Amino acid sequence: MMAFWYDLPVAVQDGLVGLMLLTPAIVLGAVVLRGFETRPLLFALVRQQVWLSIVFVALIAVSVGIGVGLIAQERGLRQGTARAADKFDLIVAAPGSEITAMLAAVYLQASDMPLIDGETYHDIESHPRAELVAPIAFGDSWKDAPVVGTTPQFVVHLAESLTEGRMFASEEEAIAGARVPLSVGDEFSPAHGVGGAAEEDAHRGANYTITGKMPLTGTPWDRAILVPVEAVWGVHGLAVGHGPEWDGVVGPPFEPRYFPGTPAVLVRADSLGSTYGLQATFNNDETMAFFPGTILARLHALMGDVRQLMSVLAVITQVLVTASVLAGLMMLTKLLSRRLALLRALGAPGRFVFALTWSYAVFLIVIGAASGLTLGVLASWAISQAITARTDILVQATLDWPEIHIVAGFISLTSILALLPALLTMKRSVIAGLRG
Repeated sequence: MMAFWYDLPVAVQDGLVGLMLLTPAIVLGAVVLRGFETRPLLFALVRQQVWLSIVFVALIAVSVGIGVGLIAQERGLRQGTARAADKFDLIVAAPGSEITAMLAAVYLQASDMPLIDGETYHDIESHPRAELVAPIAFGDSWKDAPVVGTTPQFVVHLAESLTEGRMFASEEEAIAGARVPLSVGDEFSPAHGVGGAAEEDAHRGANYTITGKMPLTGTPWDRAILVPVEAVWGVHGLAVGHGPEWDGVVGPPFEPRYFPGTPAVLVRADSLGSTYGLQATFNNDETMAFFPGTILARLHALMGDVRQLMSVLAVITQVLVTASVLAGLMMLTKLLSRRLALLRALGAPGRFVFALTWSYAVFLIVIGAASGLTLGVLASWAISQAITARTDILVQATLDWPEIHIVAGFISLTSILALLPALLTMKRSVIAGLRG
C-alpha cells in the first residue's frame, strides 16, 4: 500500500491529502443534512443577520489569512534566495566567514574582505578542471547601485544575453543591471564606498559609459553596474592585472605579479564531480572555497525552525479563533432562538432545526476560510513586493498545497465543533425559545 502511495505523482498525493482533510466536513454535511432542504431558510437567516454574519466571516478570514500568509511568505523567501544563488556554483575567498563572503559576493551586501593575491588566483585560473574563473571586485558605487569589477565571461554567465547594447570592451565602459536607472549611452562617475559612507569625490575624473543592459534576473545583480575589473583596479591607483605590453583588451588571462587582488572569485567547473574536487583543492589555509547552496541550506534550516515557530503561532491563532467562533455561534443561536423556536412550534422537527443551525455555522466558516485564503495570498503578495523592492531578490509568494491543507483541516475541525451550538439549539425548550 505504501509503495502504491509513493508511486503516485506528488500533485496527486497532495490532492488526496487535501481531500482526506476535508472528508470529515463532507461526511458530516451529508449525515446532518440528509432528507432536508435548508437553503431557503439558511439564506434568509444570513440576510436577516447580515452584519453579524459579516463579523464572523471577517474574524475567520483574518485567522486563516495569518496562517496562509506566514507559510506562503516563508516559502517564497526561501525560493527567492535560492534562485538568486543559482549562478554561483563555487566561491573562493580569503579565509574568514563563509556567510559574510556569500552575502558580499552573491547578494552584494557591502563588506570589508581580505583579498586573494595574484599567485593564488593564477592557481585557480589555470586549474585544468576550471571552466570559468572570474574575479568579483566590489567597493565602489553609483547612488544606490554597487559597482562591481569582473570579466566579460562573468557577465555572459550571469545574464546569458543583453537586452540592449553590447558587452564592455574597454576600461571606460560598463554594463547596467535591469533596475539601474541608466540607459545605453549614459555616463556616470563612481563613488568610493557604498551607502552613507560613500565618498562621492574620491574618483573624480573617472567616468564610465553604459554600453549594454542586462535582462531582469530577479537577483541583487539587477541593481548592480558591472565594469571591467581592470577599471576598478585602475581608479584605485593599482596595477590592472596585465603587464606593460597590455593591448587594452579587458579580461583574462591575468599576470600574477600585476594582479592587485580580488575579494572573491567565482569558479565553475566542467562537471559536478570537478566542482567538488575544486572545492576540496582550494579550501585550505590560504583560501576558503564553499558552495553558496550549502550555506543557504544551513540558513534555510534555521528558517525552517522559524517556520515551525510561525506555524505553531498560526495554529494557536487558529485555536483561539475557533474557540471564539464557537462561543460566538452559541451566542448567535441564542439571538436566533425565537425564530428557531417558532419553526419548531409550526411543526418543524428538532433535527431540521439542528441541520439549519449547523448549516448556518458551516456556511459562515466556509465563506470565512475561502476569504482568508484569498486574504493571505494578497497579503503575501504585497509583502513579497516590499521585500523584492528592498533586497532586489525576486520573492514570489504563491498559493500551494500546504495552505490548502491548512484551510481544509480548519473547515473540518470547525464543522465538528459547530455540532455543539446546533445540538444546544435542538435541545432548548420551545416555550423558553419563544419567550426569548
